[in-house]
Amino acid sequence: MTRTIVSSATKEFAIGFDEPFCIIGERINPTGRKLLAAEMAAGDYSRVEADCLAQVAAGAHMLDVNAGIPLADEPKILAEAIQLVQSLTDLPLSIDSSIIDALEAGLKVYKGRALVNSVTGEDESLERVLPLIKKYDAAVVAISNDETGISEDPNVRYEVAKKIVQRAADHGISHDRIVVDPLVMPIGAMGTAGKQVFALLHRLKTELKVNTTCGASNVSFGLPNRHAMNAHFLAMAAAAGMTSAIMNPLHEEELAGIRASDVLLAKDANCLNWIKKYREPAPEGEAGAGSARGER
Repeated sequence: MTRTIVSSATKEFAIGFDEPFCIIGERINPTGRKLLAAEMAAGDYSRVEADCLAQVAAGAHMLDVNAGIPLADEPKILAEAIQLVQSLTDLPLSIDSSIIDALEAGLKVYKGRALVNSVTGEDESLERVLPLIKKYDAAVVAISNDETGISEDPNVRYEVAKKIVQRAADHGISHDRIVVDPLVMPIGAMGTAGKQVFALLHRLKTELKVNTTCGASNVSFGLPNRHAMNAHFLAMAAAAGMTSAIMNPLHEEELAGIRASDVLLAKDANCLNWIKKYREPAPEGEAGAGSARGER
C-alpha cells in the first residue's frame, strides 16, 4: 500500500493507508490572525514558537508553516519561520505557500523531506511547482482544482487529481510523493458534500492509489457545534480512505474522532494508544487491587 515518506533532519514519518491517521497542525498560519500576521511581518516569532510547542504537545504528527502576509517579504519570513520551528521540534513540516519564490526559500533551508502545500491542476502551477518538488526531493499536496475552478462534480475533481499524478510522473515524481486534497465542500451549503467526498476518497485510494488530506474544518463552515461535526467527518473520511488532515490539534473532540477511527480501522494495535489516552487512573490506595481480587 502507498506510503508517503516525509522527514525532518532526525525523524521520518509515513502517511499511508495502513498507518495511523496523520494530524497536520494548521496553527502556524497568519491568515485571519491579524496579531500573528503583524508580529511575523515585524520579525517577532514568539507566537509561532508558542503555536509550535502547543501543537506538538497536543499530538500533531506534522506541522504546516504558512507566512502568507500581504505586502510582506514572504520568502524571508517563511524561511525564518521554518528554521525556528525546526529548532523547536523534530516533527516533519508542510511548507505552505502559493508563492513560488517563498516555496523555494523554504525548501532551501528545510532539513529533511518536506511536504509542499501545494500544487493545483492549473498548467502554470504544475510547470512551476513540480520542478521544485523534483529538485528538492519533496512530497506535495495536490489540490484537485484547475483553471475552471473547483467543480461541484467529484468526477471532475478526480480527473484533475489524475492529471496532476500523470504530470508529476512526467517530472520523475512517483505517485507515493503526492497527497491529494479532494476539496471538501461546506456541508451546510451542499448537502451531498459528505457523500461526494467519501466516494471520491475511495476512488483516489483504489484507482490512483494516492494518499489524501484536506482542510478538515471546511466541512462544518457556517454550522453550530463545529467540533462535533468535524470529529464525525474525520472518522468517516478515514474509513473512506483519507490518510491525513490539516487541522487544529488543540480541539480534543476532533482528536478523539481520529483516535477512534484508528482503533476501528485496526491502526491502533490492541487499542494501546486509545487506552493510554483515556484509561482512568486507579483511585489512590487501590493500585494493584485488581490483581489481589483477580482479573475478570
